[in-house]
Amino acid sequence: MSNNALGADDQQGSRPLGVDPSETTRRAPLSKKAAIAYLQGALHDATFSSNCRFRFSQKGKEWLEIIQEMFTSLGHKSWIYQEGKTRDVFVLETLAQFLDFDLDPLSLQTKSERRAYVGGFFDAEGGIPHSALDHFYVQLVQNDKIKLQKIQKILNSFGIRLGKIHNPSRRLHPEYWRVFVRADSQQRFVQRIEIRHPRKRKLLRERMMI
Repeated sequence: MSNNALGADDQQGSRPLGVDPSETTRRAPLSKKAAIAYLQGALHDATFSSNCRFRFSQKGKEWLEIIQEMFTSLGHKSWIYQEGKTRDVFVLETLAQFLDFDLDPLSLQTKSERRAYVGGFFDAEGGIPHSALDHFYVQLVQNDKIKLQKIQKILNSFGIRLGKIHNPSRRLHPEYWRVFVRADSQQRFVQRIEIRHPRKRKLLRERMMI
């Protein structure tokens, strides 16, 4: 986990999963394979605990409730709890054994799986400005440069152009890598990638008028 933040081509024969309950973030239901891919991407916001549980931590629980619904639809149990009575930090834990930190995203076979994986990754590790007064950007961050290079390759295949993968501060964070979606590809990124995080989806809709 870093220090910061469709199902058309494989939908036949699969049950739609993970419908977003919020009207501001509603997207088409995910197929089973795409839901699994999305959760694999979202895994970049998780850790693996000593009691063999995958642990997702977030400020607020709206996104955790969305991924919990996906786990439930896939037949896996998960539970959400507040971390400390005075903090707005929530944790989702699951024992789902299909999750794999070492999954190669280029091994995903369909476009819908790849879109969903990148969407889960962005919802976990992507960034956009909170204030409308700030210069708009869409970024992806990660401690694993090779993983970012693979995600860049996937996005390039969708006609989505990125800038150069770079390290903002080698002295302070030598293993921290960042890449921006180019301005002329931001609209395509939002339209093609499976973004389901309620706060990020809402901000993108407001800033890009989608």
